[in-house]
Amino acid sequence: MFTGIIEELGEVTKLEKEKDNLHITVTSDLSKELKIDQSLAHNGVCLTVVDLSENSHTITAIKETIDKSSIGNLIVGSRVNLERAMKLGSRLDGHIVQGHVDQVATCTEVKETDGSWLYTFSYDPAYKNLTIEKGSITVNGVSLTVVNSRESSFSVAIIPYTYENTNFHQIKVNDLVNLEFDVIGKYVARLLKN
Repeated sequence: MFTGIIEELGEVTKLEKEKDNLHITVTSDLSKELKIDQSLAHNGVCLTVVDLSENSHTITAIKETIDKSSIGNLIVGSRVNLERAMKLGSRLDGHIVQGHVDQVATCTEVKETDGSWLYTFSYDPAYKNLTIEKGSITVNGVSLTVVNSRESSFSVAIIPYTYENTNFHQIKVNDLVNLEFDVIGKYVARLLKN
């Protein structure tokens, strides 16, 4: 479980394809605090640390993860949002995030609004995921509040701190991002469907 509060930005320094798997090496100050077999969210995708060196760690994305997220689009030099799993007994500053990407979305607009930014994303409604006005959404692992909720799109307002300390400052129109919809909302929708 995660909170969607990003701890650090990492940089992809190596990509290695092995059959259908993709080994991703990320350099970050956080890497030296990690352990092998530890869960770590990368742009909202929960992945297991499989190798460590002094200032970097390696994770492996399998075909399922590559197919359902934007992880396969990373290139050497990409900046990734990093968050360690939450500790029981700590404050939950964001919202409950599992690190399981529901689908990808496309950035359709980035608008600077006198000190903050408004990002709009569209997603395929065929998956039946939904947002609600002022509800929670996770974009590339960042816990955010939905504004302008529509059937297949929504917007989020990004404050300067989030813009500078996550990879939002690199997201531009037509970029793909990972979405994790609110877990409580997913359960409620499923119960109502039945």
